[in-house]
Amino acid sequence: MEIRALAPEEADTVRDIRSRAFGPLPDEQWRRRIQIAGSSFDAGRQFAGFEDGEIVATGALHEMTQWWHGRAVSLAGVSAITVAPEERGRGLGRRLMTDLLERCAAFGHPLAMLYPATTRLYRSLGWEHAGAQHHVEISAEALRTVAAERVPVRRAGPQDAAEVAAVIGRAHASGLDCGPVGWTEPRWRAVLADRDYYVHLAEDGFLSYRWADGNNALEVTRLVASSEATLRALWAIVGSGSSVAETVRACVSPMDPVLWMLREREHENVERRQWMLRVVDAPAAIAARGYPEGVSAGVTLTIDDPQRPSNSGHWRLEIENGEGRLEPSAGTPDAVRLGPHGLAALYAGVPVPTLRRSGLLQGGDAGALPAAFAATPFSLDYF
Repeated sequence: MEIRALAPEEADTVRDIRSRAFGPLPDEQWRRRIQIAGSSFDAGRQFAGFEDGEIVATGALHEMTQWWHGRAVSLAGVSAITVAPEERGRGLGRRLMTDLLERCAAFGHPLAMLYPATTRLYRSLGWEHAGAQHHVEISAEALRTVAAERVPVRRAGPQDAAEVAAVIGRAHASGLDCGPVGWTEPRWRAVLADRDYYVHLAEDGFLSYRWADGNNALEVTRLVASSEATLRALWAIVGSGSSVAETVRACVSPMDPVLWMLREREHENVERRQWMLRVVDAPAAIAARGYPEGVSAGVTLTIDDPQRPSNSGHWRLEIENGEGRLEPSAGTPDAVRLGPHGLAALYAGVPVPTLRRSGLLQGGDAGALPAAFAATPFSLDYF
């Protein structure tokens, strides 16, 4: 199988195989997807595997950032992994993912993230479950009672792409968030052009929502703010639809402040969609991540990563003053031992006792690693 990047004019060549993999794609839906993914085609980030001139597999690497304790880390968003139904079982998916992992490194992304349709393939190449996208159902009437003062809010469009990206970035940074991703300005321009979504922009906050369930409900796809006043003002906009909508389905952090603003909170329907993380370049990923102030850690690690040999070896991890570094070190018998799964899970904040009991971390004294990597990772985007 020959794997290569697709040119923008080849975008429609993958429609059939993706329809067979994910379900029919009506013309308007396909047009919208191509419009949003246009910048990734232009950047040579949409790929296909060919045999005898026919496409037998596809995949994409979106250019993104991901916040970890409030710091943005360069990230490859892996998506649209497909293998033609009649070609499955031949190992083409593994060959494609192996190739894309190397391309993640070539693009300079120390991290890669994906939403798995199946866990086995991705785990075999070093990805591990790290966080989830959370959707919670909230009574529209409950949101209507959220007390809010008037804050300047305006409607936003494609011309506001740069400002939207900056406002969202500042909100995640100030909130010390872990897991949510950021898009490039061209991607935001395409997203903001979608008329099915209503978007509002404040100096320090952003809201995107649409009608759902035959206009009996509202779906909030993103609501972030750096201040309490703006957060309340944006949720009040959503709650003002309670005269028509009975429920609001919101994609939020599991610790989103709105859950503590409601007068009544007795029963919640929560849907989780798991995502997986891969550490592509361990020293770069450690250096780019944020860490809690006041936490110091010094631990010797031994990492065994067959798919990314540059991650393997003996390392000294030092974390201090919110900064981290991973440097080559002499091996010691009491080193903490990790494979790529344990490394990804640790990076994402999975507690060290959990990693030990699951066999993903062994040996040594983990010291202050639990406090240094503590996180509740979440995502606001599916891709």
